[in-house]
Amino acid sequence: MVTVIIPTLNEEENIASVVCFAKSQEHVTEVIVVDDKSLDKTVKIALENGAKVITSTKLGKGTSMKDGVLSSINDIIVFLDGDIDPYPFDTIKLLTEPIINDEVDFAKSSFNRNAGRVTELVAKPLLSIFFPDLLRFNQPLSGMIAGKKSQLLELDFRDDYGVDIGILLDMHLMNARIREVDIGYIENKSKPWQALGKMSKEVAQTIIVKASLSKNPNYNFEELGVLQEIRSQMEFAFDNQLSKFIKLVIFDMDNTLLQGRFIDTCADRFNFKEELMNIRSNETNVVTLTKQIATLLKGKSISDLIGVADSIRITDGSYDVVKHLKDQGYIVGIISDSYDCITNHLKNKLNMDFSLSNDLEFSKSICTGEVKVPSFFFSNKSSLCKHTVCKTNAMLSLIDKYGIKRENTIAIGDGMNDLCMIKESGLGIAFCTNNELINHHADLIINESNFSQLLAIVK
Repeated sequence: MVTVIIPTLNEEENIASVVCFAKSQEHVTEVIVVDDKSLDKTVKIALENGAKVITSTKLGKGTSMKDGVLSSINDIIVFLDGDIDPYPFDTIKLLTEPIINDEVDFAKSSFNRNAGRVTELVAKPLLSIFFPDLLRFNQPLSGMIAGKKSQLLELDFRDDYGVDIGILLDMHLMNARIREVDIGYIENKSKPWQALGKMSKEVAQTIIVKASLSKNPNYNFEELGVLQEIRSQMEFAFDNQLSKFIKLVIFDMDNTLLQGRFIDTCADRFNFKEELMNIRSNETNVVTLTKQIATLLKGKSISDLIGVADSIRITDGSYDVVKHLKDQGYIVGIISDSYDCITNHLKNKLNMDFSLSNDLEFSKSICTGEVKVPSFFFSNKSSLCKHTVCKTNAMLSLIDKYGIKRENTIAIGDGMNDLCMIKESGLGIAFCTNNELINHHADLIINESNFSQLLAIVK
């Protein structure tokens, strides 16, 4: 009678609990996990716990939701988030019972937690202008909802942060019977602060776009000078928050965060050390070198590669230094010439904020041997060096993205590909390297294979 759909992206920590919770509930006969190409064990764990798993046809929560609806067999559908554990026991019953009893067409959850910053600063002010009837909803951005498949198929599932408010507005514009139900207390993860600006813009855009589609608007766009005031207040509020986060720390991965090089460890594991050495000896063009090395990984599964990464020891103190840096307001992450599937895996392990690296391609979880060098590595008009491809360009893209001064940036690495980044950052740190040139240009040299010295610096 009821299908539960769980959109996921790297939710191995909680997915088993969410699937088991859904399967244990009355009337639930189908649980679908729609995976957005997770790099961890989300899919494996979901399958082991009895979920039907499909891979989203396109990146984005909205597409995952639509794919799930299309794949469902039941008339009533519940959407749950994959990162919540535990759910209040009656969550699914509270969402579906009014629909089963034909009291409503669509149910949206609220829960015992203060409304988020984007809800208060953006969604509610705009709803008060365009959709005042919807101010009765305490948490209009909640993603835990239930509805009828026939109506859900008619919706426009956006692939950005506007997806949840968009669903509510579409249901309202369809004159659906809507109810907000209180499901109790949950621990819901707040969005990282650096996502707030993007989220606010996309939520605001969704509300305004949906308002323009209304057949009976109760407002006049020409009389909405108040919008400028709302926008100003939003920008002030977010600028005030972002001003607290003005420092950036960039780690290299190989021989810095990890006690070894990923591709060299792969060479030992998969017996292509000689081929790797030949490529390195014969190719000088950085892009061509990167592409040729990637061919050595063709046919290896994502599980194989993650297994290699997990076999490499993480440098002592990494977890502590990342936590301390983030507690101090730093943005922390990785820039590497390795592969995104590996740097993202390490980023998630260490609870970092970002990773920038080369895009290794997969088909059905098997490496194709193709790789894309992202544009942020390439030389541009803002480049600080003459190299065609350089990590410093990626560093500058982050500085621009977060509005950080270059002097408030720390870069830590060990190899020649880190040299420019170490030279151009506010504080360049050479980590356990015998390269005299890197040590010469670094502001600080760490010779011990742990980050205790770095912890002392940032305290």
